[in-house]
Amino acid sequence: MPLPENLTSSWTQGLDLPSKLFESGRNDYELFEEDGEFVLTVEMPGFDPESIAVTWEEGVLNVAAEHEDTQRGRRRTYHRRFRFPKTIDDESIEAEYNNGMLEIRLPIEADETVTGTEIEVKA
Repeated sequence: MPLPENLTSSWTQGLDLPSKLFESGRNDYELFEEDGEFVLTVEMPGFDPESIAVTWEEGVLNVAAEHEDTQRGRRRTYHRRFRFPKTIDDESIEAEYNNGMLEIRLPIEADETVTGTEIEVKA
């Protein structure tokens, strides 16, 4: 008997699980640097601005949100962490949510590069 081409859908057939649960990667954000700041845009359709939490701690930006769809009986959660290679002026970070898109602007502080330690990759 041949194996099904799509094993994920065959073994989850009949279960009420969201298909996105089994995706290996998400391409729901864009990050770029322009005019002395990083600009991060995240696709978050259906979330209320009040349910979105954006926090900055020790060089890491956390974006988290939760949405409950009572009509469909579903709950969606979102959580991503972003680390930046330059020092950010954390007092000037701004976030705005509009039409399902969250835009976060992170001003770079004096174009300083975050220092670290190079890790040797062994073969």
